[in-house]
Amino acid sequence: QVQLAESGGGSVQAGASLRLECASSGSITGRHVMGWFRQAPGKEREGVAARDNDGTVYYADSVKGRVTISKDNAKNILYLEMNNLNPGDTGLYSCAAGIGRSEVVVEYPVAAAALRFWGRGTQVTVSS
Repeated sequence: QVQLAESGGGSVQAGASLRLECASSGSITGRHVMGWFRQAPGKEREGVAARDNDGTVYYADSVKGRVTISKDNAKNILYLEMNNLNPGDTGLYSCAAGIGRSEVVVEYPVAAAALRFWGRGTQVTVSS
């Protein structure tokens, strides 16, 4: 069983940067995807960025150019580097992993919901 644990969230001012981490307790073998998702109060969960195990990455339009997803395979940690944060980035950020493709899980909530492994999330609050 794979367990995911996020960290790195916090309360920051607009324009600040944060780096989120998702530590995995085990390795996922075979073709898979890992990604970051966020949910703001009163809104649907949305995809932020995802990475296929072959290194292919995909970003939501709302964060493109400000966010970088990467993975340290030796440490089994998935990162989300976020720059120039704005209040619209506020939300509970969760990482997930499972069978899928980066573009599909970011763009289609149904595909994201089907990912097998989810962390509990880390809160990001951006004030203006």
